[in-house]
Amino acid sequence: MQANDLWKLYPSGESTIQAVKGVTLDVSEGEVIAIMGPSGCGKTTLLNVLSGIDEPTSGGVTLNGKPLFGISDDERSRMRAENLGFIFQDFNLLPVLSAVENVELPLLMLGKPAAQARETAHEALTAVGLGDRSSHRPSELSGGQQQRVAIARAIVHSPSVILCDEPTGNLDSGTSETVMQLLKSINKKLGTTFLLVTHDSDVAQQCSRILRMEDGQIVSDERGSEEE
Repeated sequence: MQANDLWKLYPSGESTIQAVKGVTLDVSEGEVIAIMGPSGCGKTTLLNVLSGIDEPTSGGVTLNGKPLFGISDDERSRMRAENLGFIFQDFNLLPVLSAVENVELPLLMLGKPAAQARETAHEALTAVGLGDRSSHRPSELSGGQQQRVAIARAIVHSPSVILCDEPTGNLDSGTSETVMQLLKSINKKLGTTFLLVTHDSDVAQQCSRILRMEDGQIVSDERGSEEE
């Protein structure tokens, strides 16, 4: 994934908020990158533009060598569905669906046969240690278990990049560490690239690279303590 001179501006009354200002970024395959900075510095906005959720005011993003913008909405939706996974602070699981039904959704949206989607979803849940909880609804799972379901949903279609917005923000320190170990295991086993917005310096230090943002710009790019 590459970003070239990204700008994201929002009108605010008679002024303009510059949420992202001229960000250029190269993300190599298999990296685990933390994005840090104070609240309001543009971290989540940058993640939203990199993921195609928001369109930049100017600049471009390429994913696996293909432009993410300047294409039709249908083409962008297809690119995102095939190549990207998402993990959020609030899990974003559908409460009326079981764990396996939540996990199989990305595959069904890609048009995979129902039986194949169900089997692959079971495999993903087993990979995150929840093979015996597949029929449970989110309300029947702990916070850590819900986040593992969300991780299974993010990896089920084998995306090249997974974008995480405060993935440990609602978890206690012990569960947070378990989730980070799981993400690193997936990274090593599958070669999946991760971009994580986080306020947690302990989480950031477990990443291979740490980007720090201030006022919409990347002000430092350093190696994490886990870089080999």
